[in-house]
Amino acid sequence: MSDLSKLIEKFKDVKVLVVGDVMLDRYFWGKVSRISPEAPVPIVNVEKTTSVLGGAANVAANIAGLGAKPFLFSICGIDIESEKFRDLLEKKQISFELIQFENRRTTTKTRIIAHHQHVARIDEETRQFISENETDAVLQKLLPLLEDFQVIVISDYAKGFLTENLLLRLITMCASSNKIILVDPKGKNFSKYKGASILTPNLKEAAEASGFDEIEKDLISKAGNKILHETELEAILITQGEKGMTLLQKNGEKHYLEAMTRNVFDVTGAGDTVIATFTVAVAAGVSFVESAKLANIAAGLVVREVGTTAIEIEKLKVELERISLTL
Repeated sequence: MSDLSKLIEKFKDVKVLVVGDVMLDRYFWGKVSRISPEAPVPIVNVEKTTSVLGGAANVAANIAGLGAKPFLFSICGIDIESEKFRDLLEKKQISFELIQFENRRTTTKTRIIAHHQHVARIDEETRQFISENETDAVLQKLLPLLEDFQVIVISDYAKGFLTENLLLRLITMCASSNKIILVDPKGKNFSKYKGASILTPNLKEAAEASGFDEIEKDLISKAGNKILHETELEAILITQGEKGMTLLQKNGEKHYLEAMTRNVFDVTGAGDTVIATFTVAVAAGVSFVESAKLANIAAGLVVREVGTTAIEIEKLKVELERISLTL
């Protein structure tokens, strides 16, 4: 753990391009004291409203929180939510380029929370894929940026931005330049990520993408190795919620990491923290195994908070020191 503490000092030299679906995570915080006379639902008296970066933007926020330098590239609508979203990026001092489309809404997830419990979530979004002409327009702005980055994160939330055509052209261009490409995948078709370096699906996603039932014996090894082979990856990191995560590598090595916390309040955004921490560590020259350890520890910290929360490097250092003292 002391070696990991030394390694994270290198994070400040890391630059990462983050490409993916962004969203505004909005929270209504309040209390419930009675049930509505109009319907059997709780009445939430809202005490405050907050907004934070979500989706690929939360990945960028986590990268920034680790002391590295993210650049976020995505699309959004022309609306009040996009203005709020830009303000949040600027406050976080995250560099970005957002292409606005008139026919799209900026994805916004509004969560109503009472007494630290989720009561409801309201989604406002456009999910249809961008057109071929829009894809061409996006790539004209995106591809020139690749020269400045050796590490690229693709954060796929299936909101219509990352078409198969866009992914094919982006990954092909990155792979031809020997760049490291990490993907937080979505959907059952992982072939669209072929040529990437590392995928970080959760267990359910890995099972669906590989065609195995979730009750399959030795599911992680079977699903992970099938995805590794079919998508030609260097490694796959399968997250398992409260059970931790498992790293499988092309060379046949398998490493299971037990979850670092039992105090899970909210898993929202935990996957963003995992891929962000894993990415920054790998980019800093840390091995896949040690990078997975750091990602596991970071995820254990953010799930202790309610709401979308980005990791902070100082909290990670303190946790590494605490773990070292207990070993």
